[in-house]
Amino acid sequence: MLKMESSGFSTVFSICSSIKKSKPLSSLITSSSSPLIPTPSTRITVPVKPISIGITKRSLSVVSGSKSDEIQPSSAPQVSDSFFRSVLASMEKVYLSRNPTAGAILELVHSFDASPICYDHLAFRTFGVDGHGINSMAKFFLEFGYTAKEELRFPAKKLKALWFAPPGNNYTGYGSGVSGPLPRVFISELLVHEMSSRAQEIIRKYTNLSGSGAKYAALASAVGSLTWKKPSLSEFQELARESEYAAWTLVNGYALNHVTISTHRLKSHLKNIHSLNQFIEENGFKLNSEGGVLKVSPDGLLLQSSTVADSTVFDFADGTSESVPRSYIEFAERLVLPQFKNLPEREVKEFHRRDGFEVGNADKIFESTSKDQLTRKAA
Repeated sequence: MLKMESSGFSTVFSICSSIKKSKPLSSLITSSSSPLIPTPSTRITVPVKPISIGITKRSLSVVSGSKSDEIQPSSAPQVSDSFFRSVLASMEKVYLSRNPTAGAILELVHSFDASPICYDHLAFRTFGVDGHGINSMAKFFLEFGYTAKEELRFPAKKLKALWFAPPGNNYTGYGSGVSGPLPRVFISELLVHEMSSRAQEIIRKYTNLSGSGAKYAALASAVGSLTWKKPSLSEFQELARESEYAAWTLVNGYALNHVTISTHRLKSHLKNIHSLNQFIEENGFKLNSEGGVLKVSPDGLLLQSSTVADSTVFDFADGTSESVPRSYIEFAERLVLPQFKNLPEREVKEFHRRDGFEVGNADKIFESTSKDQLTRKAA
């Protein structure tokens, strides 16, 4: 059994060092000799090893369920760049191993565009209870110098989210995927206290079983492990009837929910998200149709779309095995802000473009793991 050390980062480092060298996106798109994609028939069994932020808008006071913590942005990164990226690479490896559609699209886009693929943002889901909420995952990014930005609320889904900008709001750099420009980070949490008493009972049962697992959210994501015991199928189904987000989180834990291709950083005509969506669909992939394939912010400057999540077989604690939703891949085009519209294209940088996120867009992107979209994909 792996011994957890007192420091979250030393634990992540010791475990990640023992993981077999992964093939991050940066290596995948520079080598055509070894395919990166698992076959769609891949059967995944989630390893079970026991291994938390609502925030007042524009403040750094963070609340997770009924418990408060303070987000203290670091004045300078407290972990090295190489270590930080190695953890992200391990998260990416788990994500690609469980989601063949994401790997196939990354290869497809690169084979056509032949330019580095940059990630706009990474996204995670959490339970907002007993320290297992946004802050449990955010701590890892804050230690590297990320800063908390704006909160988004989703009342109908009983969710809230917070996004984080990389150190110095610096989105520049070279390379692909987690080896490229540092992405934004989008972390959401289920407002467990707003759920039914039965749903709360199920969720608290497993977060309690996790013990101090919330301290190791980044590690759990990097090694592809739940921090609590496997649930029963009946409990998964009970949660799904009330909240598909809750059911997803119960069986996926802190796994990467999605990565997002920054389309405007591509070099070919695929930099236009309309063209990319058409290209993706022409190659046989289903896009999330909730609210229309293309999700557009009210100001018209943030354009997003996503695939429908992949599914794999999960072995439940009661001995049953059923298909469950995993993750998906998103696409985002950030248009140039009006005050910079006259800049020559070659001079436009990421900070000249629309930043942040939009509730209306994100609300529909969440549906990429919904039963309605999964059923449509299977049709």
